[in-house]
Amino acid sequence: MNQAVLSNKQALVAEITEKMKNSQSTVVCEYRGLSVAEVTELRRNLRAEDVDFKVYKNTMVERACEDCGFGELKDALNGPNAFAFSSDATAPARVLAKFAKKHKALVLKSGIVEGKVVDEATIKELSSLPNREGMLSMLLSCLQSPVSSFARVVKAVAEAKEAGAPAAPAAEPAPAVEEAAPAAEAAPAEEPKTEAAA
Repeated sequence: MNQAVLSNKQALVAEITEKMKNSQSTVVCEYRGLSVAEVTELRRNLRAEDVDFKVYKNTMVERACEDCGFGELKDALNGPNAFAFSSDATAPARVLAKFAKKHKALVLKSGIVEGKVVDEATIKELSSLPNREGMLSMLLSCLQSPVSSFARVVKAVAEAKEAGAPAAPAAEPAPAVEEAAPAAEAAPAEEPKTEAAA
């Protein structure tokens, strides 16, 4: 029986260790005071962002922290804690912080982001960032903005050159047409002379 219990604990520690290592972000939060309905709502919100939300015994998480090299996280492991794991560096913090604004019983405590233990302040800062797709979209717009401006300038210069090239030859015959007009007008002017000679 003891061996079975030990095996179960070892398996649980291995599970937590794997989640911590494979997640871009792990957030520790205290959920004391939340109702069952509120926890269910929170789980649903997290699931919508592909965030895995688990409740583990602190002692099991402490052992996993030792295995992963995240010993600093132990300071946050007191009270009834839940752990949010995600491949998105900002999703757990964003969803939990938004929920905590309406439900004061949920307390963000600490976490691991991209292999580094971070404090509550950092978690809250992360919560203001968009998700990965949002950040990529912002980055893409930043990259495209100067490129598109440059492209517009190059296109404008090219169009100006194309418009200027045929303009020179087109301007040359114009004076000839203007010169021909006075010549045509001069012809009737000679007719009175012919009549005078007659």
